Amino acid sequence: MTFDPLVHRECPSPNWNERKLPISMVVLHYTEMKPVETALERMCDPAAEVSAHYCITEDGEVIRLVPEDKRAWHAGASCWRGVRDVNSASVGIELDHPGHAPENGGYRPFAEAQIEALVPLLNRIVRQYDIPRANVVGHSDVAPARKVDPGELFPWEWLAEYRLCLPTPKIELGDPFDNDGAFMLALERYGYDITDQAKAVEAFQRRWRPHRIDGVIDGEIRAILFQLLLDRDRGATR
Repeated sequence: MTFDPLVHRECPSPNWNERKLPISMVVLHYTEMKPVETALERMCDPAAEVSAHYCITEDGEVIRLVPEDKRAWHAGASCWRGVRDVNSASVGIELDHPGHAPENGGYRPFAEAQIEALVPLLNRIVRQYDIPRANVVGHSDVAPARKVDPGELFPWEWLAEYRLCLPTPKIELGDPFDNDGAFMLALERYGYDITDQAKAVEAFQRRWRPHRIDGVIDGEIRAILFQLLLDRDRGATR
């Protein structure tokens, strides 16, 4: 692996193959395993067939498992903006975190040291591959029917301050959708897989209105989605 001053140690995983697409997105996950060595062992176990490019501990240690030019196996069955081989098109970053699992102590805010380590790594990746801010996403965005990570407490606005993801949009025009069907078509246009419509709505809320995740299509989330699409059409989401 090439030297990277942002990487504290290597933990090479055998779970990778060759990319079929250029890198155009970053997918953020939580491990939902404690301690972090348990997650690393799993991502390095050939039988598990899972991995990521990086894992960042709660203390801010950046661990590289798979070189970025290789296809790590982190996203599983997933789709974003029409790309169904998300693993081939993305860099996967796992965050050492208990997740929502009660046996791990339950869901909690992410450690400051961890996000402080994520910011420069993500900044380097985004700049190197010219990744649009709209393509820095959570696992729940690309696999809404299966995943909820990194979850409603992930500090997206912190990353947005560094222009590393999109901020919550400022609503200009309100709710333009006549019915739920129109909203779902617009949600698909924005990038979500809407095969499981209820889970797709929850995933959208988890990212854009995390204080209330109820799966209900209401005026607030309709207005947020419309603004996101409007901003994208204006070219304001790079």
